[in-house]
Amino acid sequence: MKKKEKKKLKIRWVSFLVAFGIIGLLGAVGWYLSKEPIRNIYVKGNNYLSDEEIIEIAELENYPSFLLTFSFDIQKKIEENPWIESVKIKKKFWGIVRIEVKEREALFEKVEDQIVVLTDGKEIPKEECRDSVTQLLNYVPDTKYDSLVKQMARIEPSIRYLISEMTYLPNEQDKDRFLLYMTDGNYVYLTLTKFKHINYYEQVLETLEGKKGILYLDSGNHFQIMEG
Repeated sequence: MKKKEKKKLKIRWVSFLVAFGIIGLLGAVGWYLSKEPIRNIYVKGNNYLSDEEIIEIAELENYPSFLLTFSFDIQKKIEENPWIESVKIKKKFWGIVRIEVKEREALFEKVEDQIVVLTDGKEIPKEECRDSVTQLLNYVPDTKYDSLVKQMARIEPSIRYLISEMTYLPNEQDKDRFLLYMTDGNYVYLTLTKFKHINYYEQVLETLEGKKGILYLDSGNHFQIMEG
């Protein structure tokens, strides 16, 4: 009986040593992996913010530990920037981090408040926008404002850049009317329900043969040449 007990004790002791060795090995591997840095960062979907700016916003510029840097932390930091609408983070083998962002765009500046309005209505101080944007010169009632933001977001960026200023200019027939001042010297009357028609502005210009005037897109589609 005593010999059997010694054998059992010996087997248990060997099992303990094996288990201890495995735990130690796993610990060593974990420690090693925790020291391995992020090796490559790829950024996709950005136009306004540079790759370097997004990496700095995410606090990854020093390439910290790949294992101890969590995707949700990266996402949270990037989404705090007002220009970022959404973020997707993917971590791959060999220390690769892929960041895919969707940015907001600058729609117009409310001159009275010195505020720049982004897509979805988010607002930032004028000094935080380095792009040239359309200037809204006067007050727009709350009942019309949300619709204005939605309609401006539907205009192609290349066309928005051609709108220098705009004024809310209702009349008795149309309470949704705006007057747009174009960078080329033309004027365009638009109503909120027809804002998307400005996307065809460059095609209309081709038919004007260099003439300057007023394009009425609020009621009918006609062009009035300016005198002189």
